[in-house]
Amino acid sequence: MRVNSFYPVILTKQVEESSRFYTEYFGFDIVYQADWYVSLKKSGGNIPFELALLDASHPTIPAAYQKSVQGLILNFEVDDVDQEYHRLIIAGELPLQLDIRNEEFGQRHFITSDPNGVLIDVIKIIPPSDEESAQYVENIWSDSR
Repeated sequence: MRVNSFYPVILTKQVEESSRFYTEYFGFDIVYQADWYVSLKKSGGNIPFELALLDASHPTIPAAYQKSVQGLILNFEVDDVDQEYHRLIIAGELPLQLDIRNEEFGQRHFITSDPNGVLIDVIKIIPPSDEESAQYVENIWSDSR
């Protein structure tokens, strides 16, 4: 299969509020906007990222699935997680779901959430512990130690 695009679509009852959240705090731009659907795009890097918001009650969604999203985490890998922690949690007062910390598996991160309860994990990749390093299929850390 040749894939031309891949992006998550968050089913929500708060399309407008969610759109404001992702544009204000995460720098997405609105590509398409209706009262039931918003297409967002984040450009500026090597690869543009897309995200969409869809009213969970829209008739294009099968009736059994017309409910807000659950069990989703969006990962944002950044260059300076401490700076983002200050911007989003301290200054922006977003909800803190997991305080900033280093993980043995190779991440410094914190978790916040969007208006729908979608978890947002803001991450900086750091070298993993020696034990965790052995879990990686491709050892990208061998030159850095």
